Amino acid sequence: MRGLKGKVVVITGGGGGIGTATCLRFAEAGARVVVCDINLAAAEAVVAQIVAQGGEALAVAVDLTDFAATGAAVEQIEAGFGAIDVLVNNVGWDLFVPFLKSEPSFWSKIIDINLRGVLNITHPVVARMQARKSGRVVSIGSDAGRVGSSGEAVYAACKAGVIAFSKTMAREHARAGITFNVVCPGVTETAMLESFMDASGNKEKLRDAFTKAVPMGRMGRPDDLPGAILFFASDDAGFVTGQVISVSGGLTMHG
Repeated sequence: MRGLKGKVVVITGGGGGIGTATCLRFAEAGARVVVCDINLAAAEAVVAQIVAQGGEALAVAVDLTDFAATGAAVEQIEAGFGAIDVLVNNVGWDLFVPFLKSEPSFWSKIIDINLRGVLNITHPVVARMQARKSGRVVSIGSDAGRVGSSGEAVYAACKAGVIAFSKTMAREHARAGITFNVVCPGVTETAMLESFMDASGNKEKLRDAFTKAVPMGRMGRPDDLPGAILFFASDDAGFVTGQVISVSGGLTMHG
């Protein structure tokens, strides 16, 4: 896809799963990749892979639930690595807990990571993009936020919030040349999914149910997502904003 070579791309939650696959794909396209993760060692391992393949990358440890720390990280990136062209809001976390069995402390953790974290990093990044009159923001939502998902009430609410936030930001910043789009994975084989299924109490039954529910006959893999993410970040999507696409093997077919 056009227009990615040399661009500075920040990927949150880049130390594993969909985030790592996305970091590696941007590096293949010639982008300069910033791997953000609360786990610095995980981020550094991804950077080492990119550098070994001839790419350029930076590892940054940041807790996205801390607004001040997130702003400082953005300053660090722009001062030492260059102006941020693309932000990929990928970080996420969830467990299988029916709503009536959950507590406010659990709600707060889900909201802080999945929604507030997106707000915390988007704010300082887009302020700089607005001044430069250009930029791309791609957020990773979830089909749970489009159609609901049992055992994920608060997570689904957060992901629906990310979708609505992205659409509103697309309207507010369209004249500045900044686009906001959302990629929604379906059931995808990541460490988060493993933890989610562990918490369900019947992991293999749930795995079998997920697999059978997907028309294409398998769960998603992290490598299934970067193509859609890179499209939204590329020049080929220059006139696309406020859009949501599911990458789910047909599990959801949202109009």
